[in-house]
Amino acid sequence: MSLFVIAAFYKFVDLPDYRERQRPLREFCTAQEVKGSILLAAEGINGTIAGSRQGIDTVLAHLRQDAAFTGLSHKESQAEFMPFGRMKVRLKREIVNLGRPDITPNKQVGQYVPAAEWNALISDPEVVLIDTRNDFEVELGTFKGAINPKTAAFNQFPEFAQQNLDPRRHKKVAMFCTGGIRCEKATAYMLEQGFEEVYHLEDGILKYLEQVPPEQSMWQGNCFVFDERVTVNHQLQPAPVELCPMCKTAVQPQHRTSPKYEFGVSCPTCADDLTVEQIERAREKQHQRDLAAVREA
Repeated sequence: MSLFVIAAFYKFVDLPDYRERQRPLREFCTAQEVKGSILLAAEGINGTIAGSRQGIDTVLAHLRQDAAFTGLSHKESQAEFMPFGRMKVRLKREIVNLGRPDITPNKQVGQYVPAAEWNALISDPEVVLIDTRNDFEVELGTFKGAINPKTAAFNQFPEFAQQNLDPRRHKKVAMFCTGGIRCEKATAYMLEQGFEEVYHLEDGILKYLEQVPPEQSMWQGNCFVFDERVTVNHQLQPAPVELCPMCKTAVQPQHRTSPKYEFGVSCPTCADDLTVEQIERAREKQHQRDLAAVREA
């Protein structure tokens, strides 16, 4: 069975011509039969793509021959199915939405910590360990001892930091996220706020799972990924999780006991925001899926 290669990458770099790059990049990826999502902004590039071994290698080589992306690193995993429906290249104000496009690691950034050194750092009792991902991601898995900011979106992180962290008391702060991009930008924000000793996991959880053996791991649970795999385990293999069709939130066991949960229709995260028409359409789609499953049985 041929496996699809999935590559996640990002780089903070000044891209004044990012708008002109959109169409050529999308056309090049499509020509290689590569699908996924790439974001371009004045501060850099952020993407996750999937395709054949040759297709992924060709796209990455194409990016790295560009002087702006020299040294671009990436994380890899594999899947037995294509986790994306099409190729999208989008223009954004930020490649990761902190809500502060003026803050960028291109100006200042915290200390990068390789996966091999991460366990030692977070075992230090003086280190405050913070998961910079969204609340539902943290529920699926996180590092032992990490603080969950309970944010619904990354742009809520500054508010969390202002209310809960103090540079006079919290002398060492370490942060992490899925691929490294959110925690890298968070370190730039923290330095602006006066924190002096700020660390982040280089290339994120995905690189840690790739390089650190399970028997030495301090990671607990699964890692949410932004494609149709939903989550991956420590071996970077898809871990079955139900995804709400409306809001794409990973459905947790406690969600299924809520009156706002309806399989294939809604979950407690989105139920109150849905119109009657949206709910009825979702119910009809689920009904058609149920009928199709019966016919195929």
